[in-house]
Amino acid sequence: MTNHEPFIDGAVETEEARGGVSRRSLLLTVGGAASLAAVPQVAADSISEGGPTASTRRVRLAVNGTRHELDLDTRQSLLDVLREGLDLTGTKKGCNQGACGACTVLLNGKRVVSCLTLAVMHDGAEIETIEGLEKNGELHPLQSAFIEHDALQCGFCTPGQIMSAVGCIAEGHAGSPAEIQFWMSGNICRCGAYPGIVAAVADAAKGT
Repeated sequence: MTNHEPFIDGAVETEEARGGVSRRSLLLTVGGAASLAAVPQVAADSISEGGPTASTRRVRLAVNGTRHELDLDTRQSLLDVLREGLDLTGTKKGCNQGACGACTVLLNGKRVVSCLTLAVMHDGAEIETIEGLEKNGELHPLQSAFIEHDALQCGFCTPGQIMSAVGCIAEGHAGSPAEIQFWMSGNICRCGAYPGIVAAVADAAKGT
């Protein structure tokens, strides 16, 4: 006999007709019971793990001279804390991958791309954003230089460019146009205002 299915079906019918339990019925019953037994365990595991709820941590940040104590999601970037938590939207979210530099801020005086910086890793840090450069109604020399040299077009990258330039000058990397171009290369201007940006940074560097 080449096809065994009729034989199996016949055997099932014969066993059931005798009032017994067929092998197929037994396997289905056991398999179903095992599946039902696993469901409460899966649910219990989900409860014990707390589901998708993220952990939070209290973080202290001094932003533009103002101190904040924030309960932050441990996964939250510094960029999102600034924009969504503190409403400092001058810092722009560009690529969100650390490649364009639009989100550059100063962290303890050093340039960082805030989209790749976890806020909870910098408890007690001092942050400076584009909003903090203006003092007593007067623009920062770099802000004035950007205006004077037409170093912007759409303006989206400008906050990051200026904050990066502040860091670049402080680091001593603004001695020549070539040096400025190299050390500012992490900040992309899709409008192509690079000549004006370099001129503005060089001009501001002279007054430091």
